[in-house]
Amino acid sequence: MQNNITEENTGIKNERLNPGFGRMSMWAYSIGTAIGWGSLVVTCNTYLAQAGVMGTVLGLVLGMLVTFVITHNLQYMICKNQDAGGIYAFAQKVCGYDFGFLAAWFLLLTYMSILWANITSVPLFARYFFGDIFRFGFHYHIFGYEVYFGEALLSIAAICLVGLLCANSRKSTNRIMVVSAVTFVAGFTVCTLWALINHGKGNFSYEPMFLTDNLPIAQVARIAAISPWAFIGFENISHFSEEYTFKVNKVRKILYISVILSTMVYVFVTLLSVTAYPPEYASWIEYIKDMGNLSGFKAVPAFYAINYYLGNTGVAVLMLALVGAILTSLIGNTMALSRLLYAVGRNSGAPAWLKKRNSKGNPYSAVYAIVLISSFIPFLGRTAIGWIVDVTTLCATILYGLASYAVFKDAKQSTAKIERTTGIAGLALMLAFGLMILLPHLFSFSSMATESYMLFDLWAIIGLIYFRRLVLKDTDRRYGHSVLVWFMLLLLVLFASMMWVSEATQKVSTDIMNGVYQHYQIQTIDDVYLAAQGHKIHNVNAMFTLSSFIVFIVFAMITINNFQITRKREKEHLEKLSIAEKRATTDPLTGIKNRHAYHLKEEEIDEKIASNQMDSFALAVCDINNLKLINDQKGHNLGDQCICKCCKQICDVFKKSPVYRIGGDEFAVILENDDYENRYSLLEKVSSQTVSLDETTSSKIAVGISEYRKGKDDSFLEVFTRADREMYEHKKSLKAMKKE
Repeated sequence: MQNNITEENTGIKNERLNPGFGRMSMWAYSIGTAIGWGSLVVTCNTYLAQAGVMGTVLGLVLGMLVTFVITHNLQYMICKNQDAGGIYAFAQKVCGYDFGFLAAWFLLLTYMSILWANITSVPLFARYFFGDIFRFGFHYHIFGYEVYFGEALLSIAAICLVGLLCANSRKSTNRIMVVSAVTFVAGFTVCTLWALINHGKGNFSYEPMFLTDNLPIAQVARIAAISPWAFIGFENISHFSEEYTFKVNKVRKILYISVILSTMVYVFVTLLSVTAYPPEYASWIEYIKDMGNLSGFKAVPAFYAINYYLGNTGVAVLMLALVGAILTSLIGNTMALSRLLYAVGRNSGAPAWLKKRNSKGNPYSAVYAIVLISSFIPFLGRTAIGWIVDVTTLCATILYGLASYAVFKDAKQSTAKIERTTGIAGLALMLAFGLMILLPHLFSFSSMATESYMLFDLWAIIGLIYFRRLVLKDTDRRYGHSVLVWFMLLLLVLFASMMWVSEATQKVSTDIMNGVYQHYQIQTIDDVYLAAQGHKIHNVNAMFTLSSFIVFIVFAMITINNFQITRKREKEHLEKLSIAEKRATTDPLTGIKNRHAYHLKEEEIDEKIASNQMDSFALAVCDINNLKLINDQKGHNLGDQCICKCCKQICDVFKKSPVYRIGGDEFAVILENDDYENRYSLLEKVSSQTVSLDETTSSKIAVGISEYRKGKDDSFLEVFTRADREMYEHKKSLKAMKKE
């Protein structure tokens, strides 16, 4: 089969992916991944339900302005680093492998969860518009959601078809993405404008523009705080940067247009959803709050509205637009994930088979891995997927914060002033948004689902366990160096655990209060009953507090263990390095410092001389007299003994100065401190002694000395030249004396 032809049997040597994505296709991937099924659902049950019409619109616009800061950082990142992997690749390059791993881990969860949400929306779409046609086969309830085999099969079929397309054809995939993106942007726009123009003909009101439970400014801030969720995915074109067929600086315009159009689509869907509502409801807010109890068109306000204004024609147009949104999200996330996994595999952060490519250069192994994992998801039900998707708001905040920090760090090194500002601004904004998500009640915001906090903790723990595996296999010592990364993740887990306890306690407290109220309607409440309810709350709080504490302790223990491993490996490496350095700078015959060590010391002294930091020192040069004659007449073994005995004599005299063997029979001593003060007497002691080897053989040491003249000598070499010249004069005199 075609997709089994890999780089091994096609001779592909270059691991960089081949170009194949133009500007229009990249725009389609950017906006197509940001908009999906959630654009119809979240705008109602999250945005409108929390901020009203005006609060949602203003919050989305404010979120767009915040995202412009992130957009600027992303385009800088892409231009600086055209590698598959996007934020992961850039964070790893600028901030190290620990930051890179953290980015990859949360990118994986974010893209996977959005992909899974759109996979499981396929049967939901079919259920809304085609009835129960796919509700066949075995079925069961999980987390309150009913799963049918037929619907799961439909989801699996959808992801398999998308996987085959993504693995085998970039051209067809790009064309489908462009057509689908244009279709859903045009479809949502036409339907919304038609509804707005004809809104006056019906007896409908846009009120309330803001909800009454909070200040308008707080409602706007609430929507802006979760804006990373609205736009997450628009940055996925960074994963294709090494495959661009256009100049990389063009990516800035693509990103900005994508953010603007994404905001426009969200605003249009918001407005469309409130232009009409069933007559049994007094306002759109009553309708929105009752969405969960409805079915068919009524369960999706945008479809009800367009059906009211345009009938079946409007429904067909909006349905086509929704199919385009779901299809672009499925393809876009699959393609982005495949590039992410390919990049991590290429950098040895994941199994190497993930970087395999087929004859067309597509990372098919990564695509099929995504398909395989995603095939199990439809059996978990929409409720569990909803919890996972809930986490993406926090994940997106972390990812954009990491990207901004990496941009700031890189810009600081390259003196890019604008990016230093946008980098620190993006980081500050994401930190603020992160606090709003992790501590929602402090800011009167709605929180994530209780289970979402638990899932975040679970994902972080799994990540640490996988990170431990990387550390153990890391022979190049790339991982485990950044304490800041893991300290921040530890704080995130702590906050998430606290919120898990808080939300669980609040949930059970609300349920018990409702039970007390119902009990009160039937009979009188006594102290025993109230005490029992209070005991229930206490038990639940204690159970979740203990569970949270255990989660935190496990995370902390794994973190500490990871650092112990890295520190142990670092210590072993330093010991090996010290041994290697000692070997590299030690003369194997005499055990003193060798010529290499001498040159290192020479460079050090030259630097001090150049910076006027060198005060005084002297250099003594020593040479063994008649060593060549001893080697020739007595053999090299005796010659080596001569070298060792002469070396010991020099070291015994110059006890407080480093001695170097700089040649076969030549030594150098850099005289400092007391040896410098007594240099002439010590030198006389060396030259006056005779080294006896056997009954007939002995040797003497020729010496020369020179002092450093501050202000006159420009280098260490000048001092050596004088000392060496003096040593040769002494050597000549020793030879002359022997002849006499």
